[in-house]
Amino acid sequence: MNTWPEGRSDDNRGNRYGRGSSSAQPESARVMRQVRRGPAPSPGQGGYGGAAPYAGGVPQQPSYVNGGYTEPPGGYDSGYNTGQVYGGPGGRGPGGPGDGMYEPRPAPNWRRRIKVTAITVATVLVVTTVGTYFWADSKLNRDVDLSKVIDRPEAGEGTNYLIVGSDSRAGMSAEEKKKLHTGSAEGKRTDSMMILHTGGNGPTLISLPRDSNVTIPSFKGSDSGKFYPATGRQVKLNAAYAEDGPELLVRTVEANTGLHIDHYVEIGFGGFASIVDAVGGVEMDIPQDIKDTKSGADLKKGKQTLNGEQALAFVRTRYALRGSDLDRTKNQQKFLSALANQVATPSTILNPFKLYPTMGAGLDSLVVDKDMGLFDLASMFWAMKGVSGGEGKSMNMPIAGSSPNGNLQWDTAKVKTLVSQLKNDETVTVSGN
Repeated sequence: MNTWPEGRSDDNRGNRYGRGSSSAQPESARVMRQVRRGPAPSPGQGGYGGAAPYAGGVPQQPSYVNGGYTEPPGGYDSGYNTGQVYGGPGGRGPGGPGDGMYEPRPAPNWRRRIKVTAITVATVLVVTTVGTYFWADSKLNRDVDLSKVIDRPEAGEGTNYLIVGSDSRAGMSAEEKKKLHTGSAEGKRTDSMMILHTGGNGPTLISLPRDSNVTIPSFKGSDSGKFYPATGRQVKLNAAYAEDGPELLVRTVEANTGLHIDHYVEIGFGGFASIVDAVGGVEMDIPQDIKDTKSGADLKKGKQTLNGEQALAFVRTRYALRGSDLDRTKNQQKFLSALANQVATPSTILNPFKLYPTMGAGLDSLVVDKDMGLFDLASMFWAMKGVSGGEGKSMNMPIAGSSPNGNLQWDTAKVKTLVSQLKNDETVTVSGN
């Protein structure tokens, strides 16, 4: 038995090389069948996807003819060792980028993207602003018609707002009345009255004590249209409102001061408390301990944040302050200025979760004149903010003493100077009580 590498004797294959021959010489090249690729297709006829046979198609293969070998043009290795992916130069699949099937992804156009984004954001802001304006404008209660006021003084420079806090309990439940210590009296009266003047010399806020002694002038009934001649009646200022509402109050203020009132703004007990709560409370520096069973106030001296219930009790407190209406009006001025300042802060204006509830609570509870617009209202709040920020002046109407009927008598000379300065939009030099 033979072992490798000797040929096996029993192979019986003859003198052939290796396994096929025992001869030491290799056999000659075998004659293989002719293997020939057909002629290369012409451009536009062959190739992958209609491209040239080599640019984007299968590379031309070598030909075998009768055992011979012929390299393709450019050598057998053309196109294989260049790092090119099968399918053509820069290939992204068959045909490469020039065959109309695949195109390279273009670089992002950042300028166009930024422009589109800016336009979208601007459009959203405009739509939101316009929508908010019409929503807010529709909520204003324009119930006061100043065209019914007769014999009005001429308008001066700047704008004059008559701001009234009434003891209206409209829309309040029995539980709310009890909580806010408002009582259940029928009708409504003025609990506070102020004139806010805005102009080129900063805002001026003037409180009109409700116990001020005034003369009721001739007037036309707001509902009946009946003319009531003047009789020289002297009453407390808040009696004018109780007798014939906002129109007679405006008529009385104008007749007793000579100052033209441009706009009227009124808010009741419930609305006042709702605004304070919606804005998240108002920080106040309480000048002294206050405990008043009539208003429900129970406050300690020092800085603290008042909620709606506490704020209403604070501005209504009178008997805890030596029973003085003048002291109460000063507290009302301080609080209203602080409230306006809180409403106008970025934390409220830029926060929709706080802004919309505040606007809703305020607009639902405000009563204004028919010519009052949102921009007028915004101007009023901005002026109130200016008073608290030291840009303006706050004062009481100058008081000379008590009248024979026990009411507060205005200082006629000072009031005349004050009104003249306001009409001409001059810096106010008059001091009040």
